[in-house]
Amino acid sequence: MGGDHAPEAIVEGAVLAAREFNIPLILVGISHRVHQELEKYEDWKKLGIEVEHADEVVEMNDSPSKVVRAKRKSSIKIALDLVKKGEASAFVSAGNTGAVLAHSLIILRPLKGVDRPAIAIQLPTSKGSTILLDAGANVDCKTNQLFQFGIMGHAYAKYVLNNDNPRGALLCIGEEDSKGNEATKEAFKLLKKSHINFTGNIEGKAVYRGDVDVIVCDGFTGNVALKISESLAEMIGVGLKNLFTTGMTTKLSYMLLKPHLAELKKKVDYSEKGGAPLLGINGVCIIAHGSSSPKAIKNAIYRAHEFVDKKINEHICEDIENNLDGKGSLWQHLKEIVAGSEDDLHGSSQTSEDRTDASKK
Repeated sequence: MGGDHAPEAIVEGAVLAAREFNIPLILVGISHRVHQELEKYEDWKKLGIEVEHADEVVEMNDSPSKVVRAKRKSSIKIALDLVKKGEASAFVSAGNTGAVLAHSLIILRPLKGVDRPAIAIQLPTSKGSTILLDAGANVDCKTNQLFQFGIMGHAYAKYVLNNDNPRGALLCIGEEDSKGNEATKEAFKLLKKSHINFTGNIEGKAVYRGDVDVIVCDGFTGNVALKISESLAEMIGVGLKNLFTTGMTTKLSYMLLKPHLAELKKKVDYSEKGGAPLLGINGVCIIAHGSSSPKAIKNAIYRAHEFVDKKINEHICEDIENNLDGKGSLWQHLKEIVAGSEDDLHGSSQTSEDRTDASKK
């Protein structure tokens, strides 16, 4: 029921996904409205599509905290409950992102070893694509959360996008190791000591060059970067349209370039990716754009199917556990950070034995 074009676009996208990918689906919402849309498609009953009734709908401008308290029979909550109970394998929504985040944390809970989930978006680059996370789930992030984002992004790129050795980087104000705030500086050290292929810091001007496959940042920075990118793409689109309609010569040029422009449009079209996964929760959750078309919903459903089929959550848990098993250099570095903090707190008079005790704590 969520999104700018719901339920029409959502139902059509579900029908397209069921036809093309043979995926059984449950549509959760106001049942009579959902059935009205389904009746437009003669074959829907043969496609393995079920309808689960929900009394309430979360509007796009609803406060997430109020939704959690007041709308306990919403389509978002009921759909996530189905995933928790094992009656569904994944959740897809183009609705209120804040409400999806809040309910996901409460109902599905974070994975073991994950403090906070992150929204991972796939950006086009000159060499293919790159994953950026977090794109808005966490405004402020701690060092360990940035580290976990790096591990989760690595798993996404490796097991879903089939990149055997994805290159990771921290989005920062400079490429030097010493640049950034305290959280990014410490995250740099942790990621450098981890098992992933961490290449260091990357500046905003290099995001679309394609030199790295995973870009880590806090949700505030990531969301601002995403919205600026969307605005730039819109401006370029308007500029090209104006350019190719100024006269007969430019119109002729457009006809010659049309196939190539179509390829470029497909590369930067968000609907080709479908939606962004919410990584780090105990279940598969795909957040689609509020203005999603039926094509975008279809692809979001397939992305959810991929995450289930390739067991992405199991890989994330394994990767985090491998880095925090108490034996590797990363764990040792975490102890050094704690010991250093204790030294700063208690002063230089602290004995070696005292520092060892502090490290254990």
